[in-house]
Amino acid sequence: MQTPQLSVQEFAQFQRLIHQVAGISLSSAKMALVTGRLAKRLKHHGLSSFGEYYRLVSGAGQAGELQIMVDLLTTNETYFFREPKHFDFLKQHAAAHAGGGRPFRVWSAASSSGEEAYSIAMTLAECLGDAPWEVLGSDISTRVLERARAGQYPLERARHIPEAWLRKYCLKGVRSQAGTFLIDQRLRSRVRFVQVNLTAPLPNLGEFDVIFLRNVMIYFDTETKRQVVQRMLPLLRPGGCFLVGHSESLHGISDGLQSVRAAIYRKPR
Repeated sequence: MQTPQLSVQEFAQFQRLIHQVAGISLSSAKMALVTGRLAKRLKHHGLSSFGEYYRLVSGAGQAGELQIMVDLLTTNETYFFREPKHFDFLKQHAAAHAGGGRPFRVWSAASSSGEEAYSIAMTLAECLGDAPWEVLGSDISTRVLERARAGQYPLERARHIPEAWLRKYCLKGVRSQAGTFLIDQRLRSRVRFVQVNLTAPLPNLGEFDVIFLRNVMIYFDTETKRQVVQRMLPLLRPGGCFLVGHSESLHGISDGLQSVRAAIYRKPR
């Protein structure tokens, strides 16, 4: 069965829907991406047009299909120790601010398939050891959260993990698991993954010493960025740090944080 054409009008409907549901602004350059990723759902439901699929997914009682659409249209590019200077900073900040009888808590707010959250966990394990600390990873996509919770990755994904840490915190797969590695259970037990839509009211997640919100705001328009950061700031402890991607900035987005260095901000005490 040949894939139907996605009309400009139909694409505009999906643009509005994904923005409404997830805050994502799809440019017109993404028409081919939307066509390719949603075509399989048309085939699955035996539909002959993207308009039919839009009516299905936007209808009442279709939360499951709507989540599948979100999973398909969200981009989840990530890797271990991406933008490594941030992890050097985290190590210094955690060593200086941990203690006081409470866990040092870090939120990886767009954690995708878990590489960022586990990179944070390895960093904290190195500098805090057995002291109380924990990592929360969140994403809007249930599909990538399942992979994150499993903590198992192809061996080629390990190339940015320091060799000593790879031996210390990861288990190499054998026999049927050959070609993969598994994050050690001792590390995984300190990391929790939950589904969170950053463009909706946030659940009760507690307070954090550091929040990573990296390489996700590029998909939001300016007003959505403001709203997302405004929701998250009450969850950051005074003196805590807020990290964005190196290609991102909070200039004009929030005046509640002070710039520390490129892509790193601090909440005043």
